[in-house]
Amino acid sequence: MKSKQKTNQNREWHLIDAKDQILGRLAVKIAKLLRGKDKPIFVPYLDLGDYVVVTNVAHIRFTGRKLEQKFYYSHSGYPGGLQKTSLKHLYKERPEEVLQRAVSGMLPNNRLKSLWLKRLYIFKNNEHPYQDKFKKSAAKEQ
Repeated sequence: MKSKQKTNQNREWHLIDAKDQILGRLAVKIAKLLRGKDKPIFVPYLDLGDYVVVTNVAHIRFTGRKLEQKFYYSHSGYPGGLQKTSLKHLYKERPEEVLQRAVSGMLPNNRLKSLWLKRLYIFKNNEHPYQDKFKKSAAKEQ
């Protein structure tokens, strides 16, 4: 669902290297950029956020014993349909999904949440197809 009010703004592109960064602190930074809370014209009911590209997600750090103790739960709705996945298993299989869930949990549950998450691009390694977006913004700054 699209927001009813359109804004005439140019969205910026942010490149974040997730190597050796803590998961929760990184998710907070990304959520702020997606919502546009760092802008002086921020209002909670408009979609003013920017695009965020995150690389090197396979090298995120976790504090404490989260890899052994944290679990993600999902339920099918049928009796006995509870599924439990450990953070360690999910991180080994799909590290992008771990960061996606963390950022999604930092955003408010409203109609704009899906629009914000569509502007988040997460990559396991350093390669991504959005190099040209950053070269244009760097050329404008100089």
